[in-house]
Amino acid sequence: MSSFLHPAATGRENAGPSRMQNRTPSRIATHYRAITSHLAITPPVSVVIPAMNEAENLPYVFQTLPEWIHEVVLVDGNSTDDTIEVARGLWPDVKVVKQVGKGKGDALISGFAACTGDIIVMVDADGSADGQEIVSYVSALVGGADFAKGSRFANGGGTDDMTGIRRLGNWALCTLVNRKFGARYTDLCYGYNAFWRQCLDKIALDCTGFEIETLINIRVVKAGLKVQEVPSHEYLRIHGVSNLNAVRDGIRVLKVILREKRVPKAARAARRPAVLPVGAPRGEAS
Repeated sequence: MSSFLHPAATGRENAGPSRMQNRTPSRIATHYRAITSHLAITPPVSVVIPAMNEAENLPYVFQTLPEWIHEVVLVDGNSTDDTIEVARGLWPDVKVVKQVGKGKGDALISGFAACTGDIIVMVDADGSADGQEIVSYVSALVGGADFAKGSRFANGGGTDDMTGIRRLGNWALCTLVNRKFGARYTDLCYGYNAFWRQCLDKIALDCTGFEIETLINIRVVKAGLKVQEVPSHEYLRIHGVSNLNAVRDGIRVLKVILREKRVPKAARAARRPAVLPVGAPRGEAS
């Protein structure tokens, strides 16, 4: 894989989100992708956004995405609003995957299978994540990490959208994972993460709900992959109501933790991978 930072070509100093409406296929025609006027990367970056009825939030999400992204994969969970139309209007070359199953985990697995970039970034569609932070995740990966894990509680991170009960629950579950699997996480249930695409070969994913984030975090550690936490700030959802239920989903996360502790590494490796190779059909892409 190419994992180096290079000086950027001149003439891109004004590149940024404000040029979103003027994007054309030529923006990915060159080998290097400019991050700033002084820095560029070679690996193509895919951003996966699971969305269901998020038409009102997508303008905020897409506005913060860097121009140098290789592709955006929107996984639509059978939206009844104009989520797909809004996405295509904001990012004309967006790759839309129509989800066949249900749940955030199923949506992410479908999105991962459709990615063609060397690096995959997971971003929520509710406007709580700042796309400008993607550069920090990519920098961690090209700097040697296999998995760049967003953390709201690492130095420099923060959250505007966590109740006291959820904060306590996240801390307890995170502490349990650290003790059971030898991890050093400061945050567990957070959906803003990035990784090299080939990592999917080592962390077969097989759950459908919000617990997908915890499952990824655990299997990354069990696979011996190099993890670097990235400070991230979580903002309030802009429109709509989250489908997250703290008690119900907290129990599902706990079940995943206990199940993973019982599954030997060899037995997990023998499972059929749930993430299909690139090009394999899963959902309907357009």
